Amino acid sequence: MNMLKKNDAIFERAKLVIPGGIYGHQSVKQLPKGYPQYFAKADGAYTWDVDGNRYVDYMCGFGTNLLGYRNPEVESAALAQLMLGDTVSGPSELMVTLAEQFVSMITHADWAMFCKNGSDATSIALVAARAYRNKKKILLATGAYHGAAPWNTPVLKGVTPEDRANIIYFEYNNVESLTEAFKAAEGDIAGLYATPFRHEVFEDAYFPSEDYAKAARRLCDEHDALLIVDEVRTGLRLSRDCVWSAMGVQPDLSTWGKAIGNGHCISAVLGSDKVRQAAEEIFVTGSYWYSSVPMAAALATLKQVQSSQYLEHTIAVAQHLRDGIAKQALAYDFELKQTGPAVMPQMLFANDPDVKTGGAWTVAMLKHGAYLHPYHNMFLSAAHTFADIELTLQASEAAFIEISKLR
Repeated sequence: MNMLKKNDAIFERAKLVIPGGIYGHQSVKQLPKGYPQYFAKADGAYTWDVDGNRYVDYMCGFGTNLLGYRNPEVESAALAQLMLGDTVSGPSELMVTLAEQFVSMITHADWAMFCKNGSDATSIALVAARAYRNKKKILLATGAYHGAAPWNTPVLKGVTPEDRANIIYFEYNNVESLTEAFKAAEGDIAGLYATPFRHEVFEDAYFPSEDYAKAARRLCDEHDALLIVDEVRTGLRLSRDCVWSAMGVQPDLSTWGKAIGNGHCISAVLGSDKVRQAAEEIFVTGSYWYSSVPMAAALATLKQVQSSQYLEHTIAVAQHLRDGIAKQALAYDFELKQTGPAVMPQMLFANDPDVKTGGAWTVAMLKHGAYLHPYHNMFLSAAHTFADIELTLQASEAAFIEISKLR
């Protein structure tokens, strides 16, 4: 029985009018057969595909859903602003209020700029860093994901060497490699990008050492370069502040996106006074960057971030899921590695380089109503309940039983 009959028909139409039928990171073309591409609706912790199949969703819109799909407070604020105006000839007062709110919440931040997606934010930070001392070189960890602009996209088709002429790469969480990268810049380093933890596809996730984070701060200070912490995936999901703040490390710039509007299209660059003049002098813009509806949604999201136990609840249900799956994997004699924080889990089977086992497991879970990813880090939201976790554990056990028969 084809559970995705309507989905497949839509994709056939798409191939005629969209290059490849689909593009970007939400394409399921590289996933095992059985993943839906098109969705009809979402609510709380659930999504429904166009064929009517319901899933407990552990991708959360690739991290955009923090509080739950269609969160009532967020949607009410967005709808109220929509009735007044969204994209007009200038921003509303909400932009100032939202900047004030971020500055009051994030330790290192003295100012904020808003845009639309993570690549916007990381690219703004790059331009600001180069404007800070009129230096060119940018340091990136090899393989780290900071967006899909020519200077950082993981796919090099259409990218020229000139697009990356001023990028220097180093090994993440390796102080010696980072130090050598600073030396290689020969005094011409504008900024260093850092992810709060390593969260790349097909890889185990892990946090860096405190020594590494502090070395990044020290080296930037010594070379008068900017430390840029990329919180696009992690922001508000792991902490109510920058993640590295817990280690006593404050960035000069931080980039935010995905969850800050709980699904509404907004991202941000936050900076310290040290970078204020540079940020004033650069020219970065977008006609939709000043839209008021996403800002209303972001303000409603931040209100719940500060006033509720959303984070503590999400951590608790995420740990329950992790513990339950670990117990099942042991019972069915599978070595399943669960790495990264429980609220952003990465699940990879040992000795599974082609993700054949992982793909079979997650496809089996789809049949039982749970949407997980075989090689990308996942996300939990405050809308996930312990009852949702139990439904997921029923699906995961059924999937373990199914793939056990394939050995």
